[in-house]
Amino acid sequence: MSDAAPPSYGPSALATPANALTAARLLAAPVFVGIVLSEGASWVTVAAGVVFASSDGLDGWLARRHGTTRSGAFLDPLADKALVLGAFFALGVQGRMPWVPIGLIAAREVGMSAYRSWAGRRGVSVPARRLAKLKTLVQELAIATYLVPPLAGHPTLQLAAVWAAVALTLASGAQYLWDGRLALGAAGSSRP
Repeated sequence: MSDAAPPSYGPSALATPANALTAARLLAAPVFVGIVLSEGASWVTVAAGVVFASSDGLDGWLARRHGTTRSGAFLDPLADKALVLGAFFALGVQGRMPWVPIGLIAAREVGMSAYRSWAGRRGVSVPARRLAKLKTLVQELAIATYLVPPLAGHPTLQLAAVWAAVALTLASGAQYLWDGRLALGAAGSSRP
């Protein structure tokens, strides 16, 4: 067994193990949506959800081990959004989840992606904070209340979970805007 250090990638690298896994997660989002639509609340759907959710942690571990990249910082949240929003939309199409929370979450996710991209073009990075990571976890748990068979018949629990996800989604969006405002102000004041 070799004690050699793993290869290290610079911030501009594209072809990294973490990015490959993230790209696979992004491409798998339609597969997961198809499983949600075809299987509904089933252990097959739960198993697929667990695989996709745990792959997020694995690509993060790979990125920390081999070096984080700008492309990974863009692709990872995109893959998260594709999986989560895809599941929300599938549940909405099935009439199992109300459209108002789906719309609020989708609007925030798309809006924050556009905002972070806009800030990035101005040389400002607005990194994810703990609240955003908690938001993603609570969104996944809200989806689970609709897909885990013993929970699927409990609409009060489901609505409580989805509205908790909405609250955290909007709160983390406000935090991004605040952080971006501060970072943009600092970048503007540091220019000659």
